Amino acid sequence: MSGAGAPTTSTPIDGRGLRVVIIAGTWHETITNGMIVSAQRLLDEAGAAHSLVRVPGSFELAVAAQAAFAGGADAVVALGVIIRGGTPHFEYVSAATTDGLTRVSLDAGKPVGFGVLTLDDEQQGLDRAGLPGSKEDKGAEAADAALRTALVTRELRAGS
Repeated sequence: MSGAGAPTTSTPIDGRGLRVVIIAGTWHETITNGMIVSAQRLLDEAGAAHSLVRVPGSFELAVAAQAAFAGGADAVVALGVIIRGGTPHFEYVSAATTDGLTRVSLDAGKPVGFGVLTLDDEQQGLDRAGLPGSKEDKGAEAADAALRTALVTRELRAGS
């Protein structure tokens, strides 16, 4: 597992005034639900307004993120789990999800916190889900990235 090199930030985030939509797939419920809880916790601690939307799978995250931005969201936290199988399906869904979320973010000029886990097996997801005993907390990391980037883009647009 590659947690090495991850940033360590202890600077609190002031997310007041930001509206964030968490969009999560429904596959691999234990892992996804762990990431949702940790993303919600981080957003609550930052004071950001947030809501949760569920979509069938990771492939559908991009179109839901696009709708969230059209509805006025300042940032999206995209959470999903894609586990490698014995067919090329994994590569297609992983690439389409990543490319779609990137396109939506750039088109909207707003951040998408990328919490889509692409895994070889379920244990890798459990290790990253922010659950008791997990080594990493990808839901909180995605929420943190979305908030911090929303604040940076707000500053840049204000001419700071």
